[in-house]
Amino acid sequence: MPNNSETTMNVEHEISLLVEEIRRLGTKNADGQVSVKFGVLFADEKCANLFEALVGTLKAAKRRKIVTYQGELLLQGVHDNVDIMLLQD
Repeated sequence: MPNNSETTMNVEHEISLLVEEIRRLGTKNADGQVSVKFGVLFADEKCANLFEALVGTLKAAKRRKIVTYQGELLLQGVHDNVDIMLLQD
């Protein structure tokens, strides 16, 4: 069983990968903030291979105020048009 610091390190690493993917797939708004639709992120082949649990990584990033989005749990199909906004650059 991995110890807590290993788990935290993996989460931090996954979040940094998530930020890279949001930058790659997203677009900047007038305020310079990058956002991407959940459906775009979920359907991307690279993201599918990178993240075992994309929704879990998104929740962890939201808790750390790195991204924001409407709602608690994002589901494929139902929430494809939800914007995931990058808060930190």
